[in-house]
Amino acid sequence: MLDITSETYLFSRPKLLKRAVFEEQEDDKISRRLKKPTILVVDDQHLIADTTTMVLNRFGFLAERAYSGETALEMALRLKPDYLLTDIVMPGMNGVDLAISVRKRLPATIIVLLSGQAGVTNLLKDAKIKGHEFDLLAKPIHPEKLMEYLRHKAPHFWQ
Repeated sequence: MLDITSETYLFSRPKLLKRAVFEEQEDDKISRRLKKPTILVVDDQHLIADTTTMVLNRFGFLAERAYSGETALEMALRLKPDYLLTDIVMPGMNGVDLAISVRKRLPATIIVLLSGQAGVTNLLKDAKIKGHEFDLLAKPIHPEKLMEYLRHKAPHFWQ
């Protein structure tokens, strides 16, 4: 029996190689169109994180959740999500510190902060002084408004 790898066989046949490359490119285009955008939802209130994650999964995301900034940072570095949606006021690492850490390590991740509290302006001002600006959405937010906003931030996922 001949000991020829498929690569050797393809390279010895230019037409087959060209066809294989074309098919691989087409498969890549299809998989990119079918790829669900990933989103990491962070909120120390479990019910909010769970519900938001469930809603986003139903709207076409591949959503994961974390209940603390520290856990979210570990997950983000492992998952490399397309989006990070985080509450600001949390015990331990707050959402602004999380956002800054994620932005430094994963600059392509789209970061959106959520808050239902008025006292977050100082945290946002401090981040801005450090050179980091983030979008802030008020909680509670209607799921359709959230989806509209997320689609606007990265329309390439929804074409």
